[in-house]
Amino acid sequence: MISLARVPRGIVSVCVAALLFSMVSTAHAVTLDMVTVGSPGNAADTTGYGAVGYEYSIGKYEVTISQYSAFLNAVAATDTYGLYNANMGTNANVAGIARSGAPGSYQYAPTGPLGGVQIPQATAGGRPITFVSWFNAARFANWMANGQPSGAQNGTTTENGAYLISGTVSAPVRNTINPNTGLAPTFHIPTEDEWYKAAYYSPTKGGAGSPGYWLYPTQSDTSPGNSIGNTANQVNLGRGSAYSVTGVGYVSSQNYLTDVGSYTASVSYYGTFDQAGNAREWNDFTGTTAGTERGIRGGEWGFFSDFTVSSADNTESRRPRFADSGVGFRLASMVVVPEPSTVALTLAGLTCGGYSMWRRSKRA
Repeated sequence: MISLARVPRGIVSVCVAALLFSMVSTAHAVTLDMVTVGSPGNAADTTGYGAVGYEYSIGKYEVTISQYSAFLNAVAATDTYGLYNANMGTNANVAGIARSGAPGSYQYAPTGPLGGVQIPQATAGGRPITFVSWFNAARFANWMANGQPSGAQNGTTTENGAYLISGTVSAPVRNTINPNTGLAPTFHIPTEDEWYKAAYYSPTKGGAGSPGYWLYPTQSDTSPGNSIGNTANQVNLGRGSAYSVTGVGYVSSQNYLTDVGSYTASVSYYGTFDQAGNAREWNDFTGTTAGTERGIRGGEWGFFSDFTVSSADNTESRRPRFADSGVGFRLASMVVVPEPSTVALTLAGLTCGGYSMWRRSKRA
């Protein structure tokens, strides 16, 4: 046990700060399940997309309502930059976050579906967050890259990290170095090629040593169905005139989102879920520069067209402030990221323990 009474005040401050950081981070801890996308240097698809020259990780699931709620509770007590969209609490088709309180003391909580037919695959926080703009997604990436801090929306929480957002009206390019850590950003919005490869590529599509691209992100070249459960090649997408959740036509009071991963036998080769349904997802155009548009790919609960979820469809471009009931996101990463609390506790242990060892060596 380290006796803080025998440690200089400056070292005590570092130890206590690190320990407090671990407790704060744990309070808002968001764990993103990531899958590794290997086979670096793969060839592009006939569409021209999908070639990635490096190994990376990408979210196994879309970012969920619970995860986004934790983000809001950490940095949106005032919500200077509009991370919360009122539709997140009122649009019955996708609603899932309730906001209470007043500016300066806002609080957020996941809610269950507001109405319509209730199904087990629609819990309070397990569905994907929608009504997020590209800027919302980039600020979430910044927050994750900065270690999930709490406080005002500023350069150390949401406005810098993976992306320098402060004062910009165009979507910026990703930072090479996160100024808050001095390292490459640990999380980012996937590039179009990263998203495409995770969805459609398989290094063994034609057998061992025979790579290729599937037409759909369910490891299939056949149009997917929309039955929830463990049947292969199923997605949260309309079929005929029937929605996946209800099996019937549109009802304005019905929530149509399913918990991420509900189509348990319908994964991509690398293990991602819902790239063909539930919510469309933001991406960064491959090789992009700062600009007035960003990409969206994948399917959503209200789509009825196979083409929109296939590899044959080109990315949709939208202004980065665009948000609607069918658009969410997932994040990608270039590194293995330890839990924020683990980082802080390790820092505390190294700092305080290291000082204790130094004291012993001095006495020796």
